[in-house]
Amino acid sequence: MARRPDNTARAHIADASRARAEEPTLTAVDGNTAIPIALDRLIHERLRLAIVSALAVHDTLTFNDLKAMLDTSDGNVSVHARKLEDAGYITCTKAFEGRVPRTEYSLTAEGRAALERYLAHMEALIRQVGNA
Repeated sequence: MARRPDNTARAHIADASRARAEEPTLTAVDGNTAIPIALDRLIHERLRLAIVSALAVHDTLTFNDLKAMLDTSDGNVSVHARKLEDAGYITCTKAFEGRVPRTEYSLTAEGRAALERYLAHMEALIRQVGNA
């Protein structure tokens, strides 16, 4: 059963989406790419970027898979996954296999779009620096 954000979280997500839409942009050297000046702070954090990136190449990953891939603690996976889930970037499904709990995560369409924006931003910044 997937956990859904409550109304407070939904309002925060809507506010964050509006803020991202209103961010000023800069144009890359090629003149074609408009990118936000501010990075998506939610994805920019190292472990959250790693979680979103891992889920971009796997349909689903369990809690234990993520913990092993990231070589981090239960608490780190839990806290950072919750932030991504509250933002609507990933979904969390909890079930039992026999008596053993199983938590699986997957990337949402919004999460994939956020990652693509983040990567485009980083690529444009790298091009800017390379041409400076």
